[in-house]
Amino acid sequence: MPAPDVRLPAVAGRFYPSDPKTLARDLEDYVRAEPEDAGATEESVASAIGCMVPHAGYMYSGRVAGAVYRRLPRRSSYVILAPNHFGRGAPLAVMSKGSWLTPLGAAQIDGTLARSVTHACHLLIEDAQAHSGEHSLEVQLPFLQHLVKEFSFVPISIGVSGYAALASLGRGVAQAVKQVSKPVLIVASSDMNHYEPDGITRLKDEKAIRQILALDPQGLYNVVRREDISMCGYGAAVALLVAARELGAVTADLVKYATSADASGDRSAVVGYAGIIVR
Repeated sequence: MPAPDVRLPAVAGRFYPSDPKTLARDLEDYVRAEPEDAGATEESVASAIGCMVPHAGYMYSGRVAGAVYRRLPRRSSYVILAPNHFGRGAPLAVMSKGSWLTPLGAAQIDGTLARSVTHACHLLIEDAQAHSGEHSLEVQLPFLQHLVKEFSFVPISIGVSGYAALASLGRGVAQAVKQVSKPVLIVASSDMNHYEPDGITRLKDEKAIRQILALDPQGLYNVVRREDISMCGYGAAVALLVAARELGAVTADLVKYATSADASGDRSAVVGYAGIIVR
């Protein structure tokens, strides 16, 4: 029986394979370079501050996520910002102890960094319930386990929608990252527009992506709300951009974009996926 502070996988066997060998084989396929991949090259991202990656089932978004992860510099610690789809637990929730289990093993929480972020952002509450059953952060861990091997992370669940709270979180993350002696990379987990025709989704997503590439958190927040873009992790992306600017970011690169239609062939109601590196 697992220890109380071990978070068990909630979506293994659904969003990604539960068999370790099958999962490792699929991950290797997703992180393999593809000729059509655009955006930042491996040589240009040594100073990466953060990234945005999708969190759908791997068959739909795995290649977009993999195109980002294979380019990122290896870090010993990550702050992972992810949306709370189900409204469980605290609006801004962190876990500062224990580990998360995936079919590839246990990923350890960076307790020191988690406590530092919590101290820097008074809105964060220690709450494991907000993370229970949620896929948006869990699906990022196998990529890191496959590529980085040894690392720790800070899991942050975002269930708030106000800009002030998101900006406060971003500043808190930046403050905590500045205080540690090791390099940390920030991961924002987000899919793009949901369940509209492929053409409409691509147009909406382009408007949101334009603001991310401009490193404009307020612009992203405004366009998502004004244009009714159902980008589930825009809060995570806003917090990432705020943090990245505080940490000296100067540019962002769109590495890969796709919609679920690229995998399913059904263009009537799709979900968009964007992979972006901020540096």
